Amino acid sequence: MAPHPHISHSPLRADNNTAIMSYTSVDFEVHGRVQGVCFRMYTEDEARKLGVVGWVRNTRQGTVDGQVQGPTDKVQRMKQWLQREGSPSSIIDYATFRNEKTISKPTQKGFFTRY
Repeated sequence: MAPHPHISHSPLRADNNTAIMSYTSVDFEVHGRVQGVCFRMYTEDEARKLGVVGWVRNTRQGTVDGQVQGPTDKVQRMKQWLQREGSPSSIIDYATFRNEKTISKPTQKGFFTRY
């Protein structure tokens, strides 16, 4: 017997036939020449382009840290950007990520710079 055309049989669907989204939250810190090179502004722009939320700030240690939340695939793309691209004038030595976890939905609204 063929499945009914209006009933979802996919394990990735909720009862109301909407896709279940996988969300991730992760804290980051980027080391290198990342202050005084518009890193925070470019981070905000990239986050908005990808559709993730969170925040970014300069630290007293000369690094940039923050948090990213959103759909898991987009958070992974943001992590790659933080590790490899950054702002045009930045020189990224390395980025660290911690507290990566699955969340039911983002707790932040928008992406902004903290001071």
